[in-house]
Amino acid sequence: MQNQCLVNGQPATTVSITDRGLAYGQGVFETILVYQGIPCLLDAHLTRLEQGCARLNIPAAGLRQQLLEDLQVLKRPSDSAVLKITVTCGSGGRGYATPETPAPTRILNLSPLPDYSDNPDQGINVRWCETRLVCQPALSGIKHLNRLEQVLARSEWHDPRIREGLVCDTRGYVVEGTMSNLFMVSGSVLHTPDLSQAGIDGIMRNEIIRAARQAGLKVEVGQYSPQQVEAASELFLCNSLIGIWPIIRLEDLTFNLGDTTRYLQSLQLQRKET
Repeated sequence: MQNQCLVNGQPATTVSITDRGLAYGQGVFETILVYQGIPCLLDAHLTRLEQGCARLNIPAAGLRQQLLEDLQVLKRPSDSAVLKITVTCGSGGRGYATPETPAPTRILNLSPLPDYSDNPDQGINVRWCETRLVCQPALSGIKHLNRLEQVLARSEWHDPRIREGLVCDTRGYVVEGTMSNLFMVSGSVLHTPDLSQAGIDGIMRNEIIRAARQAGLKVEVGQYSPQQVEAASELFLCNSLIGIWPIIRLEDLTFNLGDTTRYLQSLQLQRKET
């Protein structure tokens, strides 16, 4: 399939050089799996996007309806694809002060799904990253456009055999992967890091927590050291595109693809159509 891009509802591939998303990163984005032509978990993605706009002082009145109308313009394929929605605070003059009457910019990009033919859902190799995430509660959880920490972390390796890197915050607690959320199984408990200070509150992460609790699994959200992660019996990563990727190797340590991970994979939560 060919890439499709809309800017404020019209076919376009450029934005103004004065756009505050470009100048200051004042914007948010969502990356959504399109499965059989349907954007999966769309309501949850749009809700998080609206919450991010509120945090960054981007007007969001009527935004959801505008985006839903934009979606009708795109020619969605019958197979899988990736939909990226970006909303910025729009154009403004020099200086950090938000314009009195900002006019947000909406960008929708539909592109092919990445090739996962090497079956990462059967297990991947990961590493620890040296880059640390700054603790900033005002920005934690949302998918804002400032991704330099993730860019720096991802630049730490070039070995194609390593699919992801785990990052800690400046206090030393494990937060997430560079593009994913982390879960670990210890005993009969499913654990995932607290994201109140740093990291992205992933849509798939929340789906997994909900599904695990419905299945009777105990889920704990907490602060974990690298040593606690390395002591787990199962590890896996998740996001809305990849679903669940089990970790079978972390540096020199090996892990099994365990029953809890296999069960959660079987639910195919990233394909839920809401």
